[in-house]
Order: sequence, then C-alpha cells, then structure tokens
Amino acid sequence: MKQVCISEFMDPDAVAKLDQCVQLRYEPTWVDQRDVLLKSLASADALIVRNRTQVNAELLDAAPALKVVGRLGVGLDNIDVKACEARGIRVIPATGANARSVAEYVVTSALMLMRGAYLSHAEMVAGKWPRARLSEGHEAFGRTLGLIGFGDIGRLTARLAAALGMQVVAHDPMLPADHPAWAENNVKPLALDALLATADAVSLHVPLVPATRHLINAERIRGMKRGAVLINTARGGVVDEAALATALKEGTLAGAALDVFENEPLSAGGVLADAPNLVLTPHIGGVSHEANVRVSMMIADAVRDALGVQA
Repeated sequence: MKQVCISEFMDPDAVAKLDQCVQLRYEPTWVDQRDVLLKSLASADALIVRNRTQVNAELLDAAPALKVVGRLGVGLDNIDVKACEARGIRVIPATGANARSVAEYVVTSALMLMRGAYLSHAEMVAGKWPRARLSEGHEAFGRTLGLIGFGDIGRLTARLAAALGMQVVAHDPMLPADHPAWAENNVKPLALDALLATADAVSLHVPLVPATRHLINAERIRGMKRGAVLINTARGGVVDEAALATALKEGTLAGAALDVFENEPLSAGGVLADAPNLVLTPHIGGVSHEANVRVSMMIADAVRDALGVQA
C-alpha cells in the first residue's frame, strides 16, 4: 500500500478520503518538528504540505521513495521544484481552488482601506469622535484597481471589482497585449510605472522570484498615486516592508493590507509595528473554510491519482 505523509493542516474529510486507500500518516505538527518529519519520510511515496514545510534537498535526501509532493495552495517558493523534477518527483499545486477566497480578501481590503472608516476602534473606545476625518473616505465606484499579475486570481479579482463599478488595469509581462484575457475581463494592460501612477488601489498577484523581490520598493512607492492603498496577498518578499512603513507614516500611502511577510510567522515589534492605517493578517487570504475544503479535496484526489491508487 502506498504511504502518504501530511505535515500541515488538511481538511478532515479529505484526510479521511485518503485514509481509505493509502497508508496515511497525518501529523500537522511535523511542520514545527523538522527532525521528526525527516525521520518519518524514509518510505513515503507522497508528501502533502502547505506553505511552511521546506521541501528542499535535505528533505528529498530523507525521502528516497518520494514520487509526489502535493501543495495545499498555489505558491511553490517553499518547494525546490527543480530538485524535485531532477528526481522524477511530481509537484502538484491546488491551482484555482482558493482563487475566490483571495479575490474576496483583496476586494474587501480595497473597500475598507479606500473608505478609511474601519480603523477607528481605539479612538472610539477612548471617547473620541473622528467623524470629520473619517467622512473623507472614498467609494469604490469609479475608482481604479491596479493588479500586478493577471493570472486566475487577478482575473477573478477584476470581475468582482468591476461589479462594484471600479475600473481595472493590470500589468503582467508574461501576458501578451493581444491575449484574450484582457478583453474578456474588460481590463486595460499597462506598464508597471503607469499602473502605479494611475491606480487608487494596487494589489499584488506575482510569485516570489529574483525579479519580483522588493518589486514594491521605496522608489516605486514614490511613483504611486498619492493617497493610494496597497494590498499584498502574494508573497511577503515582493514588498520592501521598511519602505512601506515609512510611506504609511509619512502619509504618502493612505493604507495597506498585508497577508504575507518576508519572515513568517511575523515576529513581535519590527518595522511594521507602529505603522498607521495598516491591516495585518496571518497568511489567510486563500484559506477560508470553503477554500480549504476545495484545496484539500483537489490535492487528495490528485495525489491519489498520481500514485495510481483506486478510491
């Protein structure tokens, strides 16, 4: 019987489905017990992870029988894909399964930050009444959302934003200007600098690779429309956090929402600690209840099929 190991949380129904047809070891605490994980993979045919388990050469050396790595999500920066390919190991992400969750997070964040009316709790309970200041927020209708990266998640985000009456522009150097996705979603392609100068809200949808590390740095933040807001559900390293904190303190940006960080989990203190108009969440943009069910079932089925196991 094929052996499947799971090192991070997976939806219980998907776990139960796998347990019926493979020898299953479901240990979601393994992600924080590296030595135990490595010792447990000697005969594993498949490993299922989220974004914290580092599937690198060390792990692959400890798993000589490994044939499949299932990723409960879409980002692959915690997986050495080239090393897996060199060993004939198939890497399977849950492409598309959490797109709705991320898109809703982005649009919700954009609405909240542009309106600027939902970050007044501390003032209100302190007896203040910041009505005049908070009456200057903006509606979404007629505003411009700029998407950096225009894959499946970006396209769904564009459709949700358009339903609110927003104009949508996007930058994606991997997508030709004549690609049908632009017209199908009524989105205008722009160069990066033009997008930053135009958009009232900017959302990031790119992987973390050398070309995108600190893509949003001090210089590019200075090139953004004054009073714009920034949303990052992609990868933390895409944004220079120190530059972002400075822009928020100086008022160059009206607000930001970060769901991902250069170092996760986020440690206490740090450059973001006293930045105003900043919403921080613990990498949950794509992890709603519904998305987790879809992602888990997709990967359970894909891993089972890749191993040639009958349900």
